[in-house]
Order: sequence, then C-alpha cells, then structure tokens
Amino acid sequence: MTGLFITFEGGDGSGKSTQARLLTDWLQEQGHSVLRSREPGGTEVGIEIREIVLHHRGDIAPRAEALLYAADRAHHIATKVRPALARGEIVIQDRYLDSSVAYQGAGRVLGATEVRDLSLWAAEGLLPDLTILLDLDETVARGRLDAANKRFDRLEAEKNEFHARVRAAFLELAEAEQTRFLVTDAAAPVETIAAIVRARVAALLGA
Repeated sequence: MTGLFITFEGGDGSGKSTQARLLTDWLQEQGHSVLRSREPGGTEVGIEIREIVLHHRGDIAPRAEALLYAADRAHHIATKVRPALARGEIVIQDRYLDSSVAYQGAGRVLGATEVRDLSLWAAEGLLPDLTILLDLDETVARGRLDAANKRFDRLEAEKNEFHARVRAAFLELAEAEQTRFLVTDAAAPVETIAAIVRARVAALLGA
C-alpha cells in the first residue's frame, strides 16, 4: 500500500503549522496512521541544518543557502518520508520543495527552474499528492508575526519586497500545477480553512 504525501506551503505567518496540526488530528481521529514533519528540521541532521539556515548570525551566500535546504531535503525524504509512505502512512509536512522555489528561487533571485531542479534531484523526484497553499498578503503576515512577539529567523526578518516576491512565486507555482495545489485564503477563519482542507483530503482518500 502506498501512502499519501500532503504538504503545506505559504509565507511566514500564514498559519501552516496550525492547519497541519488540525489536519493531522482529524486524520488520526478517522483512524489513519499519520506522520507529521517539517522542512528544514524533520530529522536530527535536519535540526542542525535548520539552526544554520534560520539562525546563523552571519551572512550565508544565497547558493549555499539553497544547497543547505537541498541537503536537509535529501536526508529527510530518504530516511523519514519515503519509508513512511512505503508503510502506507499519510505524511503531513510543513514546507517542501515549493518553499525552496519561492524563497531561494524568487526571494533570493536564484531562478525558479534551477532551484526546483536541485530540489527534485535531492528528493529523487518525489512530488506531493496534494499541496495546500495558504495565501496571505505579506503585510498582513508581517503583522501576525509582530503580534506574536517572537524572535524572527533570517527569512522572516527579510523586507516586504522579499516576501512579496515569495508570495508571487507561490501563486505562480499553484497556477502552473492546479491539480496538485489547493489555494486557500489564509485570512479566513481557522476552522473555515480547516474544513476546506478536510474536504479536499477526504476526496483524495475516496471518502
């Protein structure tokens, strides 16, 4: 039996972690075996890479940043995600290769095609069955982060122009792969978004 691979994407502050948790809880209530993970940081190796890419105090060259994310992805997919899918589990993941295309490809202006190719090579071609994009205006997203009074990581601390490029890239990806993507308005109430997500996942599961 082959499992189901579902990813959540969107800008910082869009509510990905909340929606990933709600979907995980709902699927488990339905009796499904679920693995919830994230990138970067879904493995012990990934936790160390996450600390570098998000909290390193000095500059990281954009290409080096992209390669660090790819290294995390290669290890995470090989050691955690593919084995779970082979067991027939549902994998719910916070960020995947579309984040690299948006943040490094567009945000860092490295080129969408080059970064996508790198990510696909690292993941040996694995694409999600469903990608849920939580779309939110970058100014609103920044307001949410400010209200949370949290320590900004390297990417969250970037200027609005950077996050505007990221958002535009996500929307372009969703437009190009409409079968894989579900785009939702991240400004909607949390439960409204969760219900939309559940309906789409239930259809995938044949419920």
